Amino acid sequence: MIEIVMSVCLIREPANCRDVTLPTIAENATPYQCATFGQIEASKWFNEHPDYVLKKLKCGPAGQMAKADAS
Repeated sequence: MIEIVMSVCLIREPANCRDVTLPTIAENATPYQCATFGQIEASKWFNEHPDYVLKKLKCGPAGQMAKADAS
C-alpha cells in the first residue's frame, strides 16, 4: 500500500509543524495517481483544518513515512 503524508504547519505559528497521514491507496498506484489522489484528499483535510498550511506532500510505502497520525 502507498500512503500520502503531508507536512503541515499552523498558519499563526509557522514553526509548529507536523506530519499527517492521509488514506492509503492501492499498492500498484503510480506516482502520478498518488499525487492526484493526494491533492484531492489534502483539499478535504484542509477544509476541516483551516488553521494549517501545506509545507510538503509526499507518497511512499505505508507505515514507513509518517511521524504523527492523522487528526
